[in-house]
Amino acid sequence: MQYRDDSTTHQITAYIGMGSNLADPVEQLYRAHKAISAMDGVTELTMSSFYHSPPMGPQDQPDYVNAVLAVTTRLSPLDLLHGLQTIENEQGRVRGERWGARTLDLDVLLYGDQCIDLPELTVPHVGLTQRAFVLYPLHEISPQLYVPNKGELKDLLARCPMAGLKRLDS
Repeated sequence: MQYRDDSTTHQITAYIGMGSNLADPVEQLYRAHKAISAMDGVTELTMSSFYHSPPMGPQDQPDYVNAVLAVTTRLSPLDLLHGLQTIENEQGRVRGERWGARTLDLDVLLYGDQCIDLPELTVPHVGLTQRAFVLYPLHEISPQLYVPNKGELKDLLARCPMAGLKRLDS
């Protein structure tokens, strides 16, 4: 399924993954949170705690700080993605090495109950079920969540070890 374009008439709950490992990662996430909350057509619901995690891919980079933000939105999935990419760019994101260090990484993890398979956007996010730095913060803010075509979040979490993930004190 591509996606239902009913987002202009309905509020959709979306979950956004946030990560940074350059240029004061905690500050990067606070700035991104503020920018996302200020987007037209987006209303913040809640944000998880920050989590410290080892990098995926190349290990010769700093550890990450991650969080998940729940929002409601009238934006289409692609409009939401493009808004997030604008915020990444404004915060100095350089798109180079896959899984390389970055000032900010914002991902549409879930968009309502929709499954989306487009060239520039896949929802549920690819790899969501294997990434502790996504599943644990997601569970913190929405423990009863069902991930479309993947299952109950609590069941996904049970199969995903914390693997160096640490919740940061607020």
